[in-house]
Amino acid sequence: MVMKFADQVKQLRTERGWSQDELAAKVFVSRQAVSKWENGDGNPDLETVVKLANLFGVSLDELVLATPVKTATPQIDERLYTYDPIKGEYVRRPQEWNFWRFASAYWWLVFPLGGFITWMVNKVW
Repeated sequence: MVMKFADQVKQLRTERGWSQDELAAKVFVSRQAVSKWENGDGNPDLETVVKLANLFGVSLDELVLATPVKTATPQIDERLYTYDPIKGEYVRRPQEWNFWRFASAYWWLVFPLGGFITWMVNKVW
């Protein structure tokens, strides 16, 4: 694990064209400390590792373990979504209406219909 971190620090530093002195100044440590990290002779404390990750713009896993972060691709459920080529994106399919879906959407109609029926019954009788 130490060599992965050491290699990552050196690689990320050289990719950005920074010297050990420049990196040391950015994280407020000595150049010798950066040299020890890159040679695998020492490790920074947790606060400095977080600063390094932010400075390099990588995650802690990528910095310490040298594993690239996998971006999750969303899984599209073809039963619920369909691809619209005009919009260039997936859109939700219209869902079938059944009694329970209708009842949950229009439950409030019970009150006006009940009032109307009551009014009609009282008017006729």
